[in-house]
Amino acid sequence: MVGIQIQDNEPIDRALRRFKKKYERSGVLKEFKKRTFFSKPSVKKRMKKIKAVRRAYRTRMEEAEM
Repeated sequence: MVGIQIQDNEPIDRALRRFKKKYERSGVLKEFKKRTFFSKPSVKKRMKKIKAVRRAYRTRMEEAEM
């Protein structure tokens, strides 16, 4: 369950923006979509491979910065 604490005198727009960010980062919507629709095993494999490539690229870029 995603939730936020609203501070005193905080505009509702700012609180809503913070909630949306927290909601997106938690992955609730992604998990919902993943469980709602059936995806073929070949598509799952392809997505897993793409994620691995992205992760490896990100790791290489972080190592290059240091």
